[in-house]
Amino acid sequence: MDKEKILSLHVYTDGGSRGNPGNGAIAFAIYDDKGKLLKEKSESIGICTNNVAEYKALIAALEEASNYCQGEIFCFSDSEFMVKQLNGKNKVRKKHIKKLYLKVKDLEKTFESVIYSHLPRENSRISKADRLVNKELNSQLRKK
Repeated sequence: MDKEKILSLHVYTDGGSRGNPGNGAIAFAIYDDKGKLLKEKSESIGICTNNVAEYKALIAALEEASNYCQGEIFCFSDSEFMVKQLNGKNKVRKKHIKKLYLKVKDLEKTFESVIYSHLPRENSRISKADRLVNKELNSQLRKK
């Protein structure tokens, strides 16, 4: 795909764990600037907290987004915790979260700009990512 033709992407992420910490999963969906779905993915990530899963979902999405575009990236999440940290409104206090935060900040350098916004879970694209996470978490339960 020609990276020059897509000027911006909309990225929707979600992460979750059952137990907090517990079995974790991530999901993301990437749309081009015309609203076309380019990629969606979900995967299990082992034992983690909800906050770790949210960050890992964003990291996976930004890594994938770099295959499509180096322009503007609009990232949407239902995690106020993560969005406020990435926008500089809340401090990152925990060392394990700081590592993930710094990984995101490093990935930002791939793009012209990255904008983070909170959306409620009721948003149709966030709820799609949430469904993918829950499907992944449910599949983990069936494997036990």
